[in-house]
Amino acid sequence: MKHHLNLFREFSVPLLAGVVVAIVWANLDPAGNQAFNTTPFLGGLSFHFVSNELFMVFFFGIAAVEITQSCLPGGDLNPVSKAVNPLLGTLGGVIGPIAVYLCLNATIGAPELHNGWGIPTATDIALAWLTARMVFGASHPAVSYLLLLAVADDAIGLAIIAVFYPNPLLPVEPMWLLLTAAGMFSAWFLRRLQIKNYWPYILVGGTLSWVGLHHAHLHPALALVFIIPFLPHAKKEHKHFFEEDPGDHTPLSRFEHEWKVFVDFGLFMFSLANAGVQFSSMGTVTTLVLVSLLTGKTAGIFAFGYLATMLGFGLPHGMKRRDLLTAGIIAGTGFTVALFVAGEAFTDPSIRAAAKMGALFSLMAAPLGFFVSKFVGVVKKP
Repeated sequence: MKHHLNLFREFSVPLLAGVVVAIVWANLDPAGNQAFNTTPFLGGLSFHFVSNELFMVFFFGIAAVEITQSCLPGGDLNPVSKAVNPLLGTLGGVIGPIAVYLCLNATIGAPELHNGWGIPTATDIALAWLTARMVFGASHPAVSYLLLLAVADDAIGLAIIAVFYPNPLLPVEPMWLLLTAAGMFSAWFLRRLQIKNYWPYILVGGTLSWVGLHHAHLHPALALVFIIPFLPHAKKEHKHFFEEDPGDHTPLSRFEHEWKVFVDFGLFMFSLANAGVQFSSMGTVTTLVLVSLLTGKTAGIFAFGYLATMLGFGLPHGMKRRDLLTAGIIAGTGFTVALFVAGEAFTDPSIRAAAKMGALFSLMAAPLGFFVSKFVGVVKKP
């Protein structure tokens, strides 16, 4: 039974099932779908609010765990020289789609679409990992490389959301961020007290951080990003991204282990709340987002990764340029965080829906990456 559940999670079935249900519902009964998302049901909170501002706290918290662990000795970002190539690739994977989006918008778009430039910067971690394992094989170095790219550019995506996409109807009130700072201080103090259970960090520090961000009119879904790095952790990292170390029982590792299943299955709720767009919603911004993800990501990652090799920072051992090209294509799967950013970038419902459609269509990056891998001769490593 446990084996079947793991396969269920690994193949992102909850996430994709939520997409299918949301799209079918939105096209057959748009009014019902809209009412489901917006009608208060939990203490006056809507399903959309619960999904985006409460559940996503843990999604971004898990991402923060991976980033924190990767920076430890032995992690994928330590030492810095080991991380230069993938981090430059990440930079290209952010700059490339932004450049493509802005150039396309200047050519075929409109001023009101300008704010969507942040949408194609994201890569869906779960789907990129799934596709990479199918294309490269589980032991291929390109899998860890691509996961590092996905986590790092989602970290940049978090910064973009926080800085560039505040709610235009609610001006930022920075004084409330003192509460977020208090949450960080409380987490630091708990660590000084050598508290070995992660719950006080989450309940005290996380709550203060969430309330501070919410009342500052920023994005409370980012609350745990500021708290997670303070959780006690191992002195050395012994695994790659999203691999579990059975010998690590520190609060940081236990938080990831105990909440990852909840997040994996909870993505059904997120996609149900955000992927419900009508096919009639397609517009110019759909093309801008889709083309920026598919071409901007690929070109940016390949160009900057190749530049790193020219500067003396080579690709991981066993990874070739054809693998880098294929990884760049797969990274064009924006989806989860792209949907999240699309929901924040536009206030006009029709533009927002069209932008989300572009993020949904980016799922075609997976079969495209599979096709290109066969064409360029990628060697699969089981």
